[in-house]
Amino acid sequence: MRALVLVDIQNDFLPGGALAVPDGNAVIPVANALQAAFPLVVCSQDWHPTGHKSFASQHPGKRPGDQIQLERVAQTLWPDHCVQGTRGAELAADLDMQRVDTVFHKGTDRNIDSYSTFFDNEHRKDTGLRDYLEKRGVDEVWVAGLATDYCVLFSTLDARQLGFRTFVVEDGCRAVDLAEGDGERAFAEMARAGARITRSDQA
Repeated sequence: MRALVLVDIQNDFLPGGALAVPDGNAVIPVANALQAAFPLVVCSQDWHPTGHKSFASQHPGKRPGDQIQLERVAQTLWPDHCVQGTRGAELAADLDMQRVDTVFHKGTDRNIDSYSTFFDNEHRKDTGLRDYLEKRGVDEVWVAGLATDYCVLFSTLDARQLGFRTFVVEDGCRAVDLAEGDGERAFAEMARAGARITRSDQA
């Protein structure tokens, strides 16, 4: 069976949000249209506690985009975003939730970030998504959402490492592109890991 995994389509990643992904709202109609092609649809939701250590505001003298070591992992610092219970953390109002079975929260540990929908960045804790998919007989996942060069990338790499056949919906993703070309490099890395880069009309 195959499943659609919609990654972090939340207000703070949309235009006007605290960590707006350029053209991020363009993924919503693609995500909505895709859902009818899948027997199982799940979403992830960045769900940070106040004062998360990936926030630049927690590191005096640091700015969003700076790099630090956090729990032995390289960490890009971000503006405060997707804080639990805030409007910015809510899934986009235009995202169709009628076919969504479950929403998986990630980034809930203040001390470590979680780009992937499966694990935190140190692979110490999982979100429960792997077990959820395996118990339902899922062996193929299609990934879309925000952002190509972070949460989509790491979700895809983990899906491949866990043995899922993995497809990334190129027109259903958008990149942060802190450095020009990061999105394209992410697609290339996912392809090298064995994911197939495809488009929504192939679903």
